[in-house]
Amino acid sequence: MLENTPSPCETACTAGRFAAGEDPAKREQILDGAKRVFMRLGFDAASMNDITREAGVSKGTIYVYFQNKDDLFAAIMERERMNLATSMRDLLDGSEEVEDGLFRFGVAFAQRVTSVETISAMRTMISVASRMPLLSQHFFQGDSMNISFFLERFLIRQIARGAVEASDVNLAARHFIDLCTGTFIKMRLFGHMAEPPRIEEIERHVASAVKLFMAGYGVNTCR
Repeated sequence: MLENTPSPCETACTAGRFAAGEDPAKREQILDGAKRVFMRLGFDAASMNDITREAGVSKGTIYVYFQNKDDLFAAIMERERMNLATSMRDLLDGSEEVEDGLFRFGVAFAQRVTSVETISAMRTMISVASRMPLLSQHFFQGDSMNISFFLERFLIRQIARGAVEASDVNLAARHFIDLCTGTFIKMRLFGHMAEPPRIEEIERHVASAVKLFMAGYGVNTCR
């Protein structure tokens, strides 16, 4: 009889509750609160007390999910990386023609990385890079949820279609990403451009990037 008695964890899960540290909604609530605090105060000035108040949870609860402020910030950056990569994947998977796909990707990516939220996150990552080197390494790692990975996958499809030639697909993908965003990101990060660029400016910039990319990698294009 005792062997068939459900454990406390099984009973809680059956009742619609989660074991400590396993509630995804609570985890998202904490991350959302921490993100607002980091954006408002910056990483160094933010405290776990600030995050606790903003997230509307107890200090005991927050430490069940995250060990410390570094752990929280790393989780926020990973969530942002995953969200951005997923949106870029869906956009490219829905594109067939190479120039259309590149243009749509470039515009969406440039809008996202020059936004107030992303620039704030980048500045914070730069400020903690010396003491949290693994964070930036993980953010740019070449796994299957990296933005460059999905652009490479799109370019491989275009190579198979005979629309693109590239002996190094990873390099080609990085070339296009830099063409679309390099100047914008630098101006935004260093405060030369106080507000995100207008959509018309982004579209003009990306259209030029597509033209340059196709001149270098496109098949049947004058080079």
